[in-house]
Amino acid sequence: MAGMTSDAPPAVFMTFSPAGGGGGKPVAVFAGGHGDPAARAASAGAPLSVFVTAQDDLNVHLELFTPQGRRGSSDSGALAALVFLQERGGMGDALSVHMGGEEFSAQWCTGEWSLLQGTATVHEVEADLSPLGLLARPAWVASAGRPNLVVQLPDLEALTAFRPDAEAIRAVNRATGTTGLVLFTPGGTGRADVSLRCFGPLKGFLEDAASSNMFACLTGVLCAGAFLEAGVQIIRGAQVMPGRPARLTAQFTPVPGGAEAVWVGGPVARVGG
Repeated sequence: MAGMTSDAPPAVFMTFSPAGGGGGKPVAVFAGGHGDPAARAASAGAPLSVFVTAQDDLNVHLELFTPQGRRGSSDSGALAALVFLQERGGMGDALSVHMGGEEFSAQWCTGEWSLLQGTATVHEVEADLSPLGLLARPAWVASAGRPNLVVQLPDLEALTAFRPDAEAIRAVNRATGTTGLVLFTPGGTGRADVSLRCFGPLKGFLEDAASSNMFACLTGVLCAGAFLEAGVQIIRGAQVMPGRPARLTAQFTPVPGGAEAVWVGGPVARVGG
């Protein structure tokens, strides 16, 4: 396995950025190198920095840092690193990404990299949504490794008008035994099949601009709730956090009660060409 030893400045990418730009998540990618990675990440000017420490035909090893310190894993970071390496050539279309002590399967398909999220299991629940200021709405608990409460809203206007309150979301998550909240409505901007917003005060953030695992959970709900036409195995989602739109793609196999082999990815574009 070859180590990466360049001290060149990082390449910066926007991950999950919708057509026309103006959203997504910025990631700085370093080809390994010497020196203190935490210090280099702090000076990179991006909220997330990824160091490619080693690579062979089947494996990519990454170390991730925010300006505040080391981070375990990030789908955005992995996708940016894979595009960075793909630009250099010699990449296959299926490999394992190692980061934060975990191994993630990655594949290149339909012009994008995606990471395997696993199986999304789903069951419908009756939840008291009054702390969120929502009337009774269809709701599900869905898990692709971490349980999330998924709630359908009537339309895109209601979705974009929602104002999150961290303590109210925590209360509803605790009451339902979930760790995050996904609000969605079918359809939406551009050619999206579904629009969504993702919240996780119990996970350390109020709202996420692009969440692969939570989109995988929503994919399971769409399958279990018969929102999709028969035979559909790929969908595009518009994540519509105010001021930070994102676009995600899910590939999956529908099964009773959810979806299996759910892969989630999205567009990645280099900043500055």
